[in-house]
Amino acid sequence: MIPSERHVWRWCPQCRAEMTQRRDGGEERPVCLSCGVVQYLNPAPAAGIVLFRDGRVCLVKRRFAPKQGEWTFPTGFMEWGEAPAETAQREALEETGLEVALTGLYAVESGVLPPDTPVVVIFYTAEETGGRLEAGDDAEEVGFFPLDALPGPIAFAAHRRVLEQLRAEAAP
Repeated sequence: MIPSERHVWRWCPQCRAEMTQRRDGGEERPVCLSCGVVQYLNPAPAAGIVLFRDGRVCLVKRRFAPKQGEWTFPTGFMEWGEAPAETAQREALEETGLEVALTGLYAVESGVLPPDTPVVVIFYTAEETGGRLEAGDDAEEVGFFPLDALPGPIAFAAHRRVLEQLRAEAAP
C-alpha cells in the first residue's frame, strides 16, 4: 500500500529541510538529504478478541466513523506502554462490558483503516470471566451471532478474513 500524501512529511521534523524520495531498505521512502532522517510509514498496532457464547460469536456495531454502523470484533488500537494482550482485554471491557481471559493467539491480520491508515490487528481467543454484556465506549450495539447469520456489513477486511476462517473451522 502506498501512503497518501497527507502521511508523508514534506519538511524534515529535525532540521526543517525539504524531504525527498529515495530508496532505503528496498523501498522508496521520504528522506532528508541534509540530516539523514528517514520517515518509515509503519502500520499502527491493534488488538481484539474472538469470543464465543453458546456457539455464537461476539461482534460490536461501530458508533463512529470510519465504518459507522458496521460490525467488527471488539478491537482497538494499542495505547503507549500497553501490551497487545492488555489492549485486547481493555477493548473487550470498553466495548462489550465483559471481562475476559485470553486463551490463545488466533490470528494476526493486516488491513487498512479508512481512508488510508495501515494497521496490524492481533486477534486473541477469549473466554468470559465477568461483567455484563452492554455496548459501551465506541460501540453502538453488541451481541452474539451464529457464524451463518452474522449482522452486516462487517466493517473491515481483516475481520471478514477471521470470520471466514472461523466458518471454515466450524464446517463439518
